Amino acid sequence: MIGIVNYGSGNVDAVANIYKRLNIDYEITGDTAVLERSSHLILPGVGAFDETMRILYDTGLKSFLDIMVLQKQKLVMGICIGMQLLAEGSEEGELEGFGWIKGKVKRLDSSKLQLKPHLPHLGWNTVEQKYEHPIFKNIDQNKGFYFLHSFYYDCSRPEDVLGTTDYGINFASAVRRDNIFGMQFHPEKSHDNGVSLFRNFSTL
Repeated sequence: MIGIVNYGSGNVDAVANIYKRLNIDYEITGDTAVLERSSHLILPGVGAFDETMRILYDTGLKSFLDIMVLQKQKLVMGICIGMQLLAEGSEEGELEGFGWIKGKVKRLDSSKLQLKPHLPHLGWNTVEQKYEHPIFKNIDQNKGFYFLHSFYYDCSRPEDVLGTTDYGINFASAVRRDNIFGMQFHPEKSHDNGVSLFRNFSTL
């Protein structure tokens, strides 16, 4: 079952609707007992870094998820802000992130962008895979994915970068370390490519 972690993110229903269409069991929940029974976890992706981390700390989900992901090795995928939470921290806030994949979230430098409006990075863009992985099976590389963000994940270890995207700089738009995945784009807004990615994640 896919456990969609409910911490107040606004796009949980969009993620759930895709799994409903795919006829794959899922549940939107903050109940640790349900999340513990889940084979895969998704950290959805709308919100601000500190606001979201504070909810995770205050509800006890931060320490619970540390155990599920680091000790029990459950598969987890963070989307947009959910990906940024995987980092050690963010220029957007002051709280510590999960720190599961070493690096810091930084603001995109608008002075390097030629197209206006400079920020946020909004719309469709491509993701260049750094190596083959089944999570990108049957993805139309030319079409890419839908983005909406002003901050990016600056990975400390190049081997943790699964895919990159160009927007003023070449930044990590997909990260992965062992059982942990992060996608800066919004697969729930990315039509067939997003559906394929969610399906692929469920089969890992």
